[in-house]
Amino acid sequence: MTQNLGCVTFVVREYDEAVAFFTKALGFELIEDTALGGGKRWVLVAPSNSRGTCLLLAKAANLEQASRIGNQTGGRVFLILHTDDFWGDYQAMKARNVRFREEPRQEPYGTVAVFEDLYGNKWDLLQLKNLGKKNRPGRTWPRLRH
Repeated sequence: MTQNLGCVTFVVREYDEAVAFFTKALGFELIEDTALGGGKRWVLVAPSNSRGTCLLLAKAANLEQASRIGNQTGGRVFLILHTDDFWGDYQAMKARNVRFREEPRQEPYGTVAVFEDLYGNKWDLLQLKNLGKKNRPGRTWPRLRH
C-alpha cells in the first residue's frame, strides 16, 4: 500500500488575504479555489514546482478555530519549507517583505532560517545538506533544533 500526506489544513482569517500572501510573498501556486457554498471554499496552495504536500486554506468558522490563527503549534515552528536554493529563496523572500525572525544559520543538517507567515506562525526555510536517498523529503529526517 502506498500512502502520502496530501494536505495540511492551515487555518486562516480570510481566504483572499491568505492566497495573496502565499502566492505573492512565498511564490506558491494556487492549485485550486472552488466555492463550496455558504462562504466556504476549497483552496489549495503549494510551493511552485512541488510534488509534495499542499496546504488546504481553511477559513476559521468559529471562535475556537479563530483562536488558532497565528499560533497553530503553540509557538513552535509549524511548517518546514524545503529548498534546493536557500540563498536565492531567502533573498527573494526578503525582497517580498517576508519577516525572518533570525539570521540564517548552519546546522549539522543544513542551512536554516525561521520566518513568519502573515499571521505569525513560524516556518523554517531549510536546505538540507544531503538530499540523498536517506534525507530527501518524506524519508528519514535529521533531528531539528526547535
